[in-house]
Amino acid sequence: MDVKRIQKIFALDNQADFNDLALEIFDFQYRNNSIYRKYCKLLGKSPSNVSQTLDIPFLPIEFFKSERIICSGKVPELVFESSGTTGSLTSKHFVLDARLYQQSYRLAFEKFYGPINEYCVLALLPSYLERQNSSLVYMVNDLIEKSGHSDSGFYLNNLQELSSTLLRLEKAKQKTLLIGVSFALLDLAEEFPIPLRHTTIMETGGMKGRRKEMIREELHRVLKKAFSTSEIHSEYGMTELLSQAYSKGNGRFQSPNWMKIMTRDSEDPLSWAVHRKTGGVNVIDLANVYSCAFIATQDLGKTYEDGSFEVLGRFDHSDIRGCNLMAL
Repeated sequence: MDVKRIQKIFALDNQADFNDLALEIFDFQYRNNSIYRKYCKLLGKSPSNVSQTLDIPFLPIEFFKSERIICSGKVPELVFESSGTTGSLTSKHFVLDARLYQQSYRLAFEKFYGPINEYCVLALLPSYLERQNSSLVYMVNDLIEKSGHSDSGFYLNNLQELSSTLLRLEKAKQKTLLIGVSFALLDLAEEFPIPLRHTTIMETGGMKGRRKEMIREELHRVLKKAFSTSEIHSEYGMTELLSQAYSKGNGRFQSPNWMKIMTRDSEDPLSWAVHRKTGGVNVIDLANVYSCAFIATQDLGKTYEDGSFEVLGRFDHSDIRGCNLMAL
């Protein structure tokens, strides 16, 4: 797609323009992404009979584990890879233009939290730092650099140093973002519970096999008590996307204007669930223009009339229906 059309992605401010651009990107990806086109053809869908976003096919996220999901076969600037257990297949996201990812997360963060240079950014992401090609580490590393604060940085297992830094920043009343994977934030909460008045605590989910899984409400209850704060924030993103949604603590996520969450019927993936009913999470991420912007995830969630959504868990493999429509 040309530069002018791509810049329209981040300038969207109404649903009609979003729908029009989604159809343009569908047409582009149908023509240029051979895997996505093959999937669409099996569903009997093409630009000739898709006239609204509800008609656009969503590619099951599992295909990122077995196929090269990229338009036009060009050489990607970045390749992000998901975490996985030993011997398991991991997802790979081939990113043709790193600037799209950078623009997406920088603008989204500013939309929800203000200029990044107002923050000190502390990252507690040990499970991500221990592997290569993490999209989350790439994003947070850039936010750390853009913050320009001398104390911004990553922490692996040095929780005492992190606690000392947090205390010093709190004393200075410095606006701080502490972003961490769930199990690491719980470790910090148990070993160094301290009141945080000027710090936004943001969990990215996941126990990564380090702790027993717990529901988000329980995780937040423990963290709120340990850090004497009223809200725990959350980030919703994944390797296969170039955009993130954020929750400021009420369990509801909000998306930037170029990202939309829809829910499919959990029994029939080609039908839509109504608002407030649990279904499979489908994501339209228009920033994902050179990969696939229409992805059916393995998450379960609910959407609401105001455009917000909840994430409630994940499908068991036995519960996924209709995703094996093509043997690639």
